[in-house]
Amino acid sequence: MERVRISDIAEELGLSTATVSNVIHGKTGKVSPETVRRVQETLEKRRYIPSMAGILLAQNDSRIIGVVMNDHEKYQGHLLEDSFIAASLNALAAEIDRRGLFMMVKATRDTAAIIRFASMWNLEGMVLIGFCQEDYQLLRDQMHIPFVVYDGYLEDPRGICNLTLDNFDGGFQVGQYFRNLGHRRALCIADNNICMDRERWEGFTAGFGAADFWQIPMEREERLRFYEEHLEALMQYTAVFAVSDYYAADLMRFLQPKGISVPEQISVAGFDDAPICGQIVPALTSVRQDGALRARLALEKLEAMKAGDETGSTLRLPVILIERQSVRSL
Repeated sequence: MERVRISDIAEELGLSTATVSNVIHGKTGKVSPETVRRVQETLEKRRYIPSMAGILLAQNDSRIIGVVMNDHEKYQGHLLEDSFIAASLNALAAEIDRRGLFMMVKATRDTAAIIRFASMWNLEGMVLIGFCQEDYQLLRDQMHIPFVVYDGYLEDPRGICNLTLDNFDGGFQVGQYFRNLGHRRALCIADNNICMDRERWEGFTAGFGAADFWQIPMEREERLRFYEEHLEALMQYTAVFAVSDYYAADLMRFLQPKGISVPEQISVAGFDDAPICGQIVPALTSVRQDGALRARLALEKLEAMKAGDETGSTLRLPVILIERQSVRSL
């Protein structure tokens, strides 16, 4: 069946398309009640299907929350498959739906694309994940749409609400756990040594004592070659703390085909407590963050910023170590 258009309704009733459009979008202040009734009856009779996007964009409040993630090269085209990203989206989707709002997702490395995205869809607010301090400050200066940041590293949080974790304490809990289990040679791995990864590393050394740090390649094939070249050195450690579950699981997948047993020969722990932790064997010890709590706070802060009750702040959310089978006592 051919789709009914606004112009078809207008022609049938002898009205302008603007009048019919105003009735559809709820702008009836200057339209007589009789005309509203006639249009609504005809819309129902002709089974007119409105464009939801058009209705939302025509309203002052679109009720759309944009979630924008940095499609960084380290994801190698698989951003939405990353366990942390997937878990964050899942928690945000549930919270946004609970509030009767709509979620629109975008992956990009380009801050200019974020500005166009926000304007094009008349977003009420945004959640930004994975960008750097310069990006957030640029967006703050060029947009009037409120936004919150996941895991930002901000010297000046004015106009930006940053929802980060107690990364130092998470690393500290892992380090202390390794130490209490009798480990004396431990290694921390990350693809950089700045911002939150550095905080996790510093917390780890504070909890464990003297430990080593390896900066591993972002690209997986290069990372596997790195592990191969450093395998003998790697096996001098009894425990490894990876600053993300992705890198922890990746290391375990490298070791197991070589007959190197986790945790019998080497213990491994991660960070984030993503669903993958319970899906691999042995189950991965990890630092849990509360994704549902962060999603709820993100929406609360967006609402407060829109009302003018929030001018920018940093909230550091608690984390807790979840012990599983990938770590053993010596």
